[in-house]
Amino acid sequence: MTAFRQLITAVTVSGLLACSAGENNVERGNREGILYFGNGTEPQTIDPHVLTGSPEGNLASALFEPLIARNPYTLEIEPGVAERWEFNADRSVITFYLNPEARWSNGDPVTAQDFVWSWQRALNPKIGNQVADVVFYHIRNAEAYHLGRIDDPDAIGVQALDAHTLRVALEYSNPFALLKFTYVYLAPVHRATIEAHGAPTDRFSPWTRPVNFVGNGPFTLDEWKMQRFVKVKRNPYYWDRDNVALNGIVFRPIESSTTEEKMFRSGQLHTALNPPNSKIPDYRAQSETPLVEGPFMGIYYYMMNMEHPPLDNGRVRRAMALSIDRETLARSVLQDTVTAWSSYVPFGMPDYEHTHILDFDPEAARRLLAEAGYPGGAGFPALTLKYNTAENHRSVAIAVQQMWKQHLNIDVQIANEEWRVYLDSLDQHNYDIARMGWVADIYPGSFLDTMISTGGTNRTGFANAEYDRIILEDLRATPDKDAQMQLYQRAERIFLEETPLIPIYAYKTKRLVQPSLQGMPANAGDMLNYKYVVLDADAPAWKWQTPADNRQAAN
Repeated sequence: MTAFRQLITAVTVSGLLACSAGENNVERGNREGILYFGNGTEPQTIDPHVLTGSPEGNLASALFEPLIARNPYTLEIEPGVAERWEFNADRSVITFYLNPEARWSNGDPVTAQDFVWSWQRALNPKIGNQVADVVFYHIRNAEAYHLGRIDDPDAIGVQALDAHTLRVALEYSNPFALLKFTYVYLAPVHRATIEAHGAPTDRFSPWTRPVNFVGNGPFTLDEWKMQRFVKVKRNPYYWDRDNVALNGIVFRPIESSTTEEKMFRSGQLHTALNPPNSKIPDYRAQSETPLVEGPFMGIYYYMMNMEHPPLDNGRVRRAMALSIDRETLARSVLQDTVTAWSSYVPFGMPDYEHTHILDFDPEAARRLLAEAGYPGGAGFPALTLKYNTAENHRSVAIAVQQMWKQHLNIDVQIANEEWRVYLDSLDQHNYDIARMGWVADIYPGSFLDTMISTGGTNRTGFANAEYDRIILEDLRATPDKDAQMQLYQRAERIFLEETPLIPIYAYKTKRLVQPSLQGMPANAGDMLNYKYVVLDADAPAWKWQTPADNRQAAN
């Protein structure tokens, strides 16, 4: 961090802390119904057909609504824009019946044709949708159109039968099909607004500015100050507005977890999504802790650029994976805020038998490295491990760097980049090794489907014909859930044997929540549904308790 940035950060934090002398954000937000939300980093976009990151998803979920929603407590599906749906006899077609009261934030009705046009836009190859394979390919001809095998968007299996009836033909019978329609990536966008501000397939255009924005979610865009905040306010036309308790949300892009934690502790945030690991034991020791913890479906990993020697050698990749002591990392560096994990499909996946072939084994790692031509690390070329700017990512990178030196005698440099620059580096394959995380749904395909050779988020160069056949052919011909699980297990083993990425740990929910904030529970999908969020106007901001305070509370 430069001296200038350090000065700006110090001034910003001191100014925020100074506000606590009067009414702080939490107290004012409780009274006004405004949620102050620590959101990690500056969003790259709010376009649901372009975004891929969690900060963007957190924001877009307030501004857009897909066909189906999820209950944050049970993860059961609930009506979104669609008030009901039904399958045909062989479950190859779903008919969605849209709520006739669904409206855009400018008052226009949300129609079935809006979904047809939006999904055709999302699948247009020109827009560069990187998650299309995960969320759309179960729809008939979606893959063919997205990959340019056909050029007629009307061939995609989505049809508006009338203004409020949407028919979706599936490419194959999928026991998890309905889950995909809950994703914000499948939310509709407002055609007239997009076309008024550029081409429909422009990845970044003025339609996402507050003065131009039109969405269909419970909130609409109010104000956006780069690197400061994004404000959203209630959408007065939202069909279920009577069940939205909040009047607005202020999303704060705070890359420094230390700064975010200080802002939470001083009453400037209702929730901090990524408190520094060094503070976790202290928060656990609080008698009335604001720390919320629990497992969820997410995996943290290091991508290996298989186009860059020596990472084009599978023995090198496997050696680097086997030389990471994940248990020590989880316990000592990350304060047991994660689960040490060496598989790609996360810990806790129901009805799934995980593959563990990359567990810590330094002797095997040294043997593989020698077989690859680098005995004792001799002659190993310079590599760089990149991560996006955040203290926790840096801590993990330093620990892994030391493990590679200790167990393999290789030197790997580490480097950080701001989020937007970092994503561009990954998209352009401008990296050797790079950290990434994937948070998805409670079925293995939401992880493994992404790594096909044509996968938009497969930035490693991994391509395996057998793996592709299992994902793209065998699974689609297998409607039985148990049989699908066995196929996914085969696919994961192939994937881990080739080691295009190194799983490091499975995520756990680790957030700070003010006592006034209700409706944001830990859940296995790390799902947010802002309609459930309520602020207690009478609750005070949380106060740090000294050891004496804790003893008094215990008595």
